[in-house]
Amino acid sequence: MAVKTYYNQILTEHNLRPLHKSPLKDANLTLRGVNPSCGDNIVLQLRVDENNIIADGAFLGDGCAISQASADMMLDLVIGREKEEALHLADLFMRMIRGEASPGDLEALEEAASLEDVSHMPARVKCAVLGWHTLTNLLGKS
Repeated sequence: MAVKTYYNQILTEHNLRPLHKSPLKDANLTLRGVNPSCGDNIVLQLRVDENNIIADGAFLGDGCAISQASADMMLDLVIGREKEEALHLADLFMRMIRGEASPGDLEALEEAASLEDVSHMPARVKCAVLGWHTLTNLLGKS
């Protein structure tokens, strides 16, 4: 029961009071991500500096609590990190959702690891990975 309470507290906090849900005026990378099965959508905006560090990030969008909170948690985790490290964290998140992550992987994901139980909810997986897929596509193109 404690794990579910923890999951609900983190998810609720990131959904109701997202730190990164706003326009990013000086973004140099932008990509829209859409989950056509349920209508979740985000526009991910990043500012990546000349050293490939994600200096800032934000998102706009609409959707369920899981999609919006997951995008916010993702940005908490990747802002300030090198592009390759962010891609590695996105890979860890996808492995977690597939049930393939180790305890060390979960620790590296920080609050995003609270979404581990989504792996047992097939209808919600696409919601949780929307921001992460968008990040991978955006950084993979740059």
